[in-house]
Order: sequence, then C-alpha cells, then structure tokens
Amino acid sequence: MSIGKSLLPEFDQEMVGTRATLERLPEDKFDWRPHPKSFTMIALATHVANMLHWGATTINEDSFDFAPEGGEPYKEEPAASVAELLAKFDAGAASFRAALAEATDEALLADWSLLAGGKPIFTMPRIACLRGMILNHIIHHRAQLTVYLRLNDVPVPALYGPSADEGGM
Repeated sequence: MSIGKSLLPEFDQEMVGTRATLERLPEDKFDWRPHPKSFTMIALATHVANMLHWGATTINEDSFDFAPEGGEPYKEEPAASVAELLAKFDAGAASFRAALAEATDEALLADWSLLAGGKPIFTMPRIACLRGMILNHIIHHRAQLTVYLRLNDVPVPALYGPSADEGGM
C-alpha cells in the first residue's frame, strides 16, 4: 500500500469531524471572536476550509508562492454563509483526497517548498508538509473552532469519542 493510500482512513475520519464542526457555525455569530487579536469565527472556519485546497496543491505542484513578486498575494475571503463554507470544504476535501489517493511514494517523499517573493520560507518532504503544515494545522484550527462554539453555547460535536454535548462526558 502506498503512503498516500495509508493516510486515507485518517483523512476520512478527520474530515467527518471537521465538517461536523463547520456545520454548526451560527451565521449570526460569524463576526464573533474571543479576543481582538483572534480570527473571527467565519475567518477561522474559512481558513480551515481553504487549507484543504492546499493539500492538492502540495501534491501536484513543487512549490507555492504566497506573495509572488509582481503578483497578487494569497488572500482568503470569508465565506458569506454556512452553505458556501461547506461547498468550499467539500470541494477541497474531494480534491485533496483524490490527489492523496493517486500520489506515489516517490512524489510524497520529494521536497516541496513554500515561497514568499520567490524565496523559500521552508523546504521539506511533501509528506511532512501534508501531515504537519496541512492536516495537523486543520485539526489545530478545528479545535479552536470547538472552543468558539462552546463559548457561544453551540453544542460541540463528538470528534474522538463523546463530547459533553453528544454522549455525555
């Protein structure tokens, strides 16, 4: 079994929990944030959904320049609704999953670079970037979103077993 295919069960499990978290966002609280330095709820959720598109990019390209010289820098526009957010999430999850399923071990072990203005910020094997900078990053921000939900009295979904709201812990 390839490295990519071996990651699919974990990917699928994490995407179920992430989608369940995004589905619960209250649209009347999109601008809520726990602190002035924090993301708004919708900006954080949009970031989570957008990171899925990074997976296919990381697999299919040798690098990504988030601030190319003479070009537009990477920017995230917050979703306007939960439906728009979920559509973005679903499309990103499908493209990431398909790319992961088809990725060869050789491709996943090859170096990949994040660039700014053509200069490397970091270079690491694709698989390390996918796990550390994308999947773990998504899980990290999903966890932040569950705190946002809790602080707004929105039931938190069960992710790795029952939550206090589902299954009683």
